[in-house]
Amino acid sequence: MEEINVQHLPFELTKEFLEEIRQLIIDQAKDEIIAKIEDLFPADITSILYELNGDESKYLVQLLDTKIAAAIISALDTDDRKKFLKNFTSKEISAYINIVDSDDAVDILNEQPVRIREEVIALLKDREQARFIIDLMHYDEDCAGGLMQKELIKINVTQTVTECVEEIRRQAEDVEKVFSVYVVDDDGILLGTVSLKKIILAKRGSKIQDVYEADEIVSVQTYSTGEEVADLMQKYDLEAIPVVNIQGRLLGRITIDDVVDFITESAQEDIQVMAGISEDVEEDDSVWLLVRSRLPWLIGGMVGSFLAAKIIDRFDDTIALLPAISAFIPLIGSTGGNVGIQSSSLIVQSLADKSGLDTTLWKRLQKVFVVALINALIAAIFAFGCSMLIDSGEIMLSITVSLSLFAVVMLASLMGTITPLVLNQLKINPAVASGPFITTTNDILGYGVYFMIVYFLL
Repeated sequence: MEEINVQHLPFELTKEFLEEIRQLIIDQAKDEIIAKIEDLFPADITSILYELNGDESKYLVQLLDTKIAAAIISALDTDDRKKFLKNFTSKEISAYINIVDSDDAVDILNEQPVRIREEVIALLKDREQARFIIDLMHYDEDCAGGLMQKELIKINVTQTVTECVEEIRRQAEDVEKVFSVYVVDDDGILLGTVSLKKIILAKRGSKIQDVYEADEIVSVQTYSTGEEVADLMQKYDLEAIPVVNIQGRLLGRITIDDVVDFITESAQEDIQVMAGISEDVEEDDSVWLLVRSRLPWLIGGMVGSFLAAKIIDRFDDTIALLPAISAFIPLIGSTGGNVGIQSSSLIVQSLADKSGLDTTLWKRLQKVFVVALINALIAAIFAFGCSMLIDSGEIMLSITVSLSLFAVVMLASLMGTITPLVLNQLKINPAVASGPFITTTNDILGYGVYFMIVYFLL
């Protein structure tokens, strides 16, 4: 009879399933719990853990195979993992640290109090893993040294292919993903790589020096930034990249999954900064933390709004004589804010993408000026037409509004372009230029320009 392959449907966590798991945990029905979750992927089990309290999640994890439990713990969000591991002793944590990759182990331990960290390292049965962890703890988490893992397969250039196969078998026990084999000399200097395909196809008795690829090696040094690592791996479509020290000695490798995690975290931080959130927070964080993360920009925006209101107040006599001009204040404010955010977002994106040629400041400003000029002309003509329709042919008022809008679009484009470039030169995250900062600044400048033009023309 022909064997039928059964494909599991995507798991969907329901309230009924969760309540059933909770009741089984209360009853300590180990066999029933295992039967419920044994066919689930680790990511599916993780989604269950997020809904359980500390004691319930600990009980569930301890029923799992140690390797699966270690993978789940290393994949948890930082804040959730810190809360989760508070329920575990140092000895229990060390059982999982023994299994995970060295870079993940460092991330987990750096989240723990110093006492727990030292106890876990002392309790590790795998002393090589302990040495790897201690080595990696010296590096900043956002540089190549902090992103790399020590587990890799390397071979001496003088060895034969047969010896290389035996070495791969020996080292691969500790390496979860084998992308390629790194070739080093007697001093550990990285010379190149050899693919598994070449090793398999090589003739018996061949030497590594005859088959390895020396010209195609792309590596980074320990002090390279995470952004530089991500750019290189994207440019050359790499699944892993070796890390060397200043002498070129092979120290570790960075795999694509770690780079994806870094890019995701960096993007989330930029999005929060652009939205006016000053700390790394999530929806399920405490009320005070959520308030504290949003309040600084909120207060800053209010201060800017008060300044804008003060500008409007300075022209209250003008508004009293020409009430119709007040109807266009929202138009000036919203258009300036939108143009500023558009410009700054494009500049921030271009600064983040270093794969292309580096464009000089003057060329960027030229292009921005041309785009802003076209947009400003179209917006001014559109505003003139709408104003004529709304105010029944008040031509001077329509001219004033269109000129003001033209000036505001040009000014907002310039501000949205210059601000992130200046912040980037000052080594400040240019993403802070977007959102509340640009919007508030353009409100103040836009209202000032609008009322000055009104004052001189009307």
